[in-house]
Amino acid sequence: MGAAMRRIHVGNALSAFGLGFTVPYLYVYVAQVRGLGSMTAGLVLAVFAVAALIVLPFAGRAIVRRGPLPVLLIALVTAALGALSLGLSASAATVLLSAAALGAGQAVMQPALATMIVDCSTTETRSRAFAMQFFLQNLGLGVGGLIGGHLVDPTSASSFTLLFAIEAAMFLVLVAVMATVRAPRAPHVEAVPGEAAGGSWKQLLGNRAMVQLCVLGFVLFFACYGQFESGLSAYGVEAAGITTSALGTALAANTLMIVIAQFAVLKFVERRKRSRVIAAVGLIWAVAWAVAGYAGLGHGSQTMATAAFISTYALFGLGEAMLSPTLAPLVADLAPTGLAGQYNSAFALVKQLALAIGPAVGGPLGASLHAPYIVAFLLFSLGITVLAVRLGRQLTDVQNQPSLARSRVVTQGRAPADAVAAAEA
Repeated sequence: MGAAMRRIHVGNALSAFGLGFTVPYLYVYVAQVRGLGSMTAGLVLAVFAVAALIVLPFAGRAIVRRGPLPVLLIALVTAALGALSLGLSASAATVLLSAAALGAGQAVMQPALATMIVDCSTTETRSRAFAMQFFLQNLGLGVGGLIGGHLVDPTSASSFTLLFAIEAAMFLVLVAVMATVRAPRAPHVEAVPGEAAGGSWKQLLGNRAMVQLCVLGFVLFFACYGQFESGLSAYGVEAAGITTSALGTALAANTLMIVIAQFAVLKFVERRKRSRVIAAVGLIWAVAWAVAGYAGLGHGSQTMATAAFISTYALFGLGEAMLSPTLAPLVADLAPTGLAGQYNSAFALVKQLALAIGPAVGGPLGASLHAPYIVAFLLFSLGITVLAVRLGRQLTDVQNQPSLARSRVVTQGRAPADAVAAAEA
């Protein structure tokens, strides 16, 4: 691991640590501490998603033209200002504006950091690099949330101001760390600057493998991450009688599984076809939903229901550990030379869209229609397996299984024939 990659990983850990301080307590802060009500608190969470959906299409273009580092530094400063302002805000208008700045900055960080990892890695080292990123993100979120929970006082607005100030400080420290990174710049694509703003998006949409991966990614994030703190938790409380403390234990089990399993499964994942790994995750998550079904619809004891519910989150964590060294490197390998930032932003956009729709659909369904909720998401998980198998047919042998590569040359993926011809012209 080179010096640039070490700094990138430190940056990932710091940003996750800062977010862990505040994200779990946003609702309580806005609705109760500032006394703005549950509707405003719900709008704040929606603003995060909307801000991400607005800025991500432009972020990819900026990363391609200017490079990931300048875009990352601007995003970090924006997020720091948003976090600090959020901690000082007392009115609904300033809270929403601050949340928009924080959400936009946080959203742009993801593709910028992912592109820097791509630029500082090879096909052989990329899976391990993204696995380390995911590991540190979860560790940072967990530690940040744990410390933040001990610092916060629901009766004191100043304690929340301190939390948001610490988050802002983490982003500014990250600015100082990342400003020293000397990452190799990806080869420049001469055809891109002269094209219309939608030119590179048209090229991306012409890449059938990338389009199929985006569809698969939407289902993945919709059926898993989009349900953690909405539909699945509502189902657990309403159908399985899970207490809030047990729900916290389930979330901790998810993080613990990721931390323990991440590097244990890495060698297994690296030696298998990526499409088969994703297909296996679909099957694992189908089992997880079946176990959740037993927790809420079975007739066992409350102890068994609680154990089953916690096991559901742990199984999701196992699937996440398998995906982290698989999805992001595959996006990078599908991107034509110089367009990794565009492809990373497109995939981040798909993720944000799924995370915005997932809670809106899963929350009411999980709270009231218990059996249909479990059946629907069990089928979604099986759909992941089907989509993964279909995706494998669109990939080259090396894209699907990088361990087959006999040289250290990075395979950037197959651009559509018409796009290649246009570039050559």
